[in-house]
Amino acid sequence: MAERRVIVLPPSEHGGRLVVVDGETLGIAFSLQDLTVFLQRAGLEGVDELDVAESPVIEWHGGGPEVWPGTP
Repeated sequence: MAERRVIVLPPSEHGGRLVVVDGETLGIAFSLQDLTVFLQRAGLEGVDELDVAESPVIEWHGGGPEVWPGTP
């Protein structure tokens, strides 16, 4: 994964997690799959869910890649 600053904020009361890349808000992810799609659209082509879950580049706030409480 390219060197970019990726921050995944804690889950909201609805379960979604705000995703910010290099200071730009990409949206609210409700799953690891959503997060992967956001990152691909942000130019991190070729990444998959495993890459995202194991990436040291992502700052997870309020829980790691396994924390997705709730659904949209």
